Amino acid sequence: MSDPVERMVNLALYLASTHTPRTAEDCRAAGLGYPEDQDDAAFIRMFERDKDALRAGGLVIEVVDAGESDAYRVDPDATYARPVDLTDAERSVLRAVATAFVDDPAFPFGDELLSAVSKLGTSGTGGPLASADLGRTAPEGQGIHARAIAEAVQTRKTVTFEYTNAADQTRVRSVDPYGVFFRDGSWYLVGRDRDADAVRTYAIPRMRDIDVNPSRPRTPDFERPADFDIRKAERLPFQYGGEPFPATVRFLPETAWRIDRLACGHGDSQTLPDGSAVWTVEANDARRLASWIIDEGPGLYAVEPDSVIEELVAGLKRVVASHE
Repeated sequence: MSDPVERMVNLALYLASTHTPRTAEDCRAAGLGYPEDQDDAAFIRMFERDKDALRAGGLVIEVVDAGESDAYRVDPDATYARPVDLTDAERSVLRAVATAFVDDPAFPFGDELLSAVSKLGTSGTGGPLASADLGRTAPEGQGIHARAIAEAVQTRKTVTFEYTNAADQTRVRSVDPYGVFFRDGSWYLVGRDRDADAVRTYAIPRMRDIDVNPSRPRTPDFERPADFDIRKAERLPFQYGGEPFPATVRFLPETAWRIDRLACGHGDSQTLPDGSAVWTVEANDARRLASWIIDEGPGLYAVEPDSVIEELVAGLKRVVASHE
């Protein structure tokens, strides 16, 4: 059995060094490491897996029609970055931004970012960036799962996973992934649940045994709706949990300009004659809404329902009591 890493390196070099696209049979006959006694179906499966691995590693493999079959070559313009000369100041800025992202446990591409930034160096003479400076401790599973699902969103491949909901009920879900978003330390998937035939939101940390459909890797499994907007699918922190209810929040004149950013496309707002504004939005958790108002304040006040106002008062009393 050939070594898979050596075989994929040989394939990458072969497709990158040729100006003429090569068919699968060309690659098979080129002595790259594919078993000579392998039947056609097994070879095609291995060849497709190798191409997928090269694509996942950043190589853009061009596919052209070669008559009765496809032919392949590495697209150098899409694969390799042009030389970039950076000043010491620009290197410092990139280092600072990278450190912030790599230290964020929710960022799913920290290892790749660390590898990329380490090649930039820290000065004009270009010494390697110490990996200890960008150490990261991602929550178990979340970074890997978020990366796999982000790739499935791009390639439009259906994902299947075991999901445990807030009621501690576990079942297998099959979802066409439309997009992902980040909120309060967790990544979320938005997509069409195939069993329910409805768009649903799933917390990625609650997923297990994620499987991206491996069949026909170059063919999308679905088409994303043309009017899909991740902002509309992204819920606010207080929109998870129990039964939905309407809530109204008042913004003082000096903070009314923040409604568009904080609303993330949810609810309706109305500007009042004095310059203040009221925002009506659907909520699911009174305590979380009260906490959100405090976090985003000052200048925000709960108008209704009474349950949110009661949670605000109770929370403030707890704060006062803790300082007595």
